[in-house]
Amino acid sequence: MQPTHNTGSQRCYADLLFEVTTRRYQLRRPLVLTTNKTFSEWNQVFPNATCVVALIDRLVHRFEILSIDGESYRLKEAKERAAKRAAARSTGKKSRTASR
Repeated sequence: MQPTHNTGSQRCYADLLFEVTTRRYQLRRPLVLTTNKTFSEWNQVFPNATCVVALIDRLVHRFEILSIDGESYRLKEAKERAAKRAAARSTGKKSRTASR
């Protein structure tokens, strides 16, 4: 979920996540949720959502939380692409300078 600047949209997303989580919680059904935010940072994503505390309460009550530390594969790949582009630009500049 991407935060938006529209408070109404943020409430809508929080309410939707709350509804899905509550249904899964009540039915004791599995739910996989991934996030790059700690629970203490959720107020940045849903700053005006009144259900965030209840949502987190349901998540931590019966769920198993796995914390994976390490560099993101997307970030790693983005850095590799940027390095390749920089190397290509550098090579291009060198070949243009040599041809002069």
